[in-house]
Amino acid sequence: MCPTPPQQIIFQEYLRAVTEQHERLPRLERERHDAVKGWRRYPLVQALQALRGVELTGAVILATELGDITRFDRPRQLMAYLGLTPSEYSSSSGDRRRQGGITKAGNSHARRALVEGAWAYRYPAKVSRHLQLRLETVPAEVQAIAWKAQVRLCRRYQQRAARGKHVNQVVVAIAREMAAFAWAIARCTPAA
Repeated sequence: MCPTPPQQIIFQEYLRAVTEQHERLPRLERERHDAVKGWRRYPLVQALQALRGVELTGAVILATELGDITRFDRPRQLMAYLGLTPSEYSSSSGDRRRQGGITKAGNSHARRALVEGAWAYRYPAKVSRHLQLRLETVPAEVQAIAWKAQVRLCRRYQQRAARGKHVNQVVVAIAREMAAFAWAIARCTPAA
């Protein structure tokens, strides 16, 4: 209970607003999922969800923002397009080379989706119940790539963190490698 009646009224209004938003989320999730099912890139969206840390929203962002991922000949081209490659500073004589932070050139929405997904690799490799449900809808080849990605990226996260790298640097490095696995998944997913 609040000390005064006006404070109680305001508190009740805040509580009602939170409750309404909480009830609204599942409905919007269902509507978004139903809308995506009719999209021509839906097979790619399903396949990208095989990656740990990439659920429906992240997969839709990647498919929308990147378009045809297979247009990149190599994963490094995709990484550069996303701005996930380190910048480089060279001395005028060319005898010294220093790498800096990521270039941040390219598509910031797709880069952000990958970086957010990369946080999932902090934990040991395993297939959760939610991930298992997503994996059931994709081909065995995509499942194999996703498992290889999970094992490698979880191990790389632990190795880099153990070397004392800043957690944000580690996550961006994992996101860069996730882009390569997303590229590999797109290559084996039938184009629409």
